[in-house]
Amino acid sequence: MGMDANAALEARIAGIGFWANGLPSWQAARDFVTAGTLVEDAPRRPAPRLLAANERRRAPETVLLALEVAMAACEDAGRDPRLLPSVFTSTHGDLAITDYMAATLADDPRALSPIRFHNSVHNAAAGYWTIGAGCMAAATAISAGPASFAQGLVEALAQLAAVEDAVLLAGYDVAATGPLGAVTTSEGLLGGALVLARSGSGRLLRAALVQSDAGRGDGALAQRCGGNAMAPMLPLFDTLATGGTSALLQAGPGTALRLELAND
Repeated sequence: MGMDANAALEARIAGIGFWANGLPSWQAARDFVTAGTLVEDAPRRPAPRLLAANERRRAPETVLLALEVAMAACEDAGRDPRLLPSVFTSTHGDLAITDYMAATLADDPRALSPIRFHNSVHNAAAGYWTIGAGCMAAATAISAGPASFAQGLVEALAQLAAVEDAVLLAGYDVAATGPLGAVTTSEGLLGGALVLARSGSGRLLRAALVQSDAGRGDGALAQRCGGNAMAPMLPLFDTLATGGTSALLQAGPGTALRLELAND
């Protein structure tokens, strides 16, 4: 969906979810930003309550990560996940499954796992979310390279401006494996989610596309988690954690999404 560079979209940030290695919640992320602390014995990967135990064992890390941050944002906002339209954005999707499928197709195509093939599609996390949450609202899955989070945010804000009362946005990426790691760099697990609302409490976010280059930021979260493909979202989360008022996100070649945050 296009957006005029001079036009601004806005929303209230009603809820926030976050997960990274050593920082398994938004509270943990804020504590790290303000005090440099990490969670002792933090889990190696998320375990979203939305999935039954046997489903959690079978689900890929992309799904676990996306569902964990999405539900955390809904709970933080006090919103029923069954009612929220959603936008799920990932730079690469599930690189581990992509690597597995490429290797299997090259060596023994008949051995390809139907379950892994099912989980390879880019909207797998969105599908698990709508089924697990019992959500009948629209779900969108997008990818835009390093601009994936910014473009997901534009999509969510546009839906909010057009018709919706609130929209869930979830961004996530996992580590690159196999030969893909040589051409597609991504380390660890990183996910972030926002519930954006037309009105209510929460900081006011205004966003506009501008002609500018944007880096991955130099805040505490950007420095710790900067090796992950979803790192371009971190300038926003660093700003939210510190109570700052502005951030610039990569939105495409020579394009940035300028964000302004206010408390009223």
